Amino acid sequence: MNDEEKHDFEYEENEEAGKPADLVEKIKKLKEQLKHCQAEKQEYLTGWQRCQADFVNYKRRQEEQLGEWLKMAEEKIIREILPVLDTLDSFVKSHAGHEDKMEKKHLAEGLAGVKKQLNHILSKNGIEEIKSVGEKFDPEFHEALEQVESDEPEGTVAEEVQKGYLMNGKVLRPAKVKVSK
Repeated sequence: MNDEEKHDFEYEENEEAGKPADLVEKIKKLKEQLKHCQAEKQEYLTGWQRCQADFVNYKRRQEEQLGEWLKMAEEKIIREILPVLDTLDSFVKSHAGHEDKMEKKHLAEGLAGVKKQLNHILSKNGIEEIKSVGEKFDPEFHEALEQVESDEPEGTVAEEVQKGYLMNGKVLRPAKVKVSK
């Protein structure tokens, strides 16, 4: 109801109810105002419903786009890992049937090269190892498996059972460790 309509309504309320024609006119105006308010209410409701539907559609599109980005990221990492697999295949083929002749040193060098390739790929993608041995035990980065006797000060990581990793500074997997007591 705008200011002019409020004024008309107040003016009509303050008039002396005299003639039935005046009363009929008042009712007529009130019905018009009510009709106008109902139309306005419906317009607002329709606008709100449209806005809500637009938001639901936007949210769905965002989720689909995020899914596509995740697929692209996975594909990128897999493409980077494939050459490492090729290196392993090549190494295995070149030494097939020669297990007895293959020296341990040669095997260790080949595997070290593969590990170096993998570490490079992981590093390029924001993944780094959590430092453990000799560090003060930190439950944010380490998972204690047991306490062991050690020359290290109490509460220091004495042994690493499984490496832990950070991805862009966030713990991807905590390191599983043995802590000195």
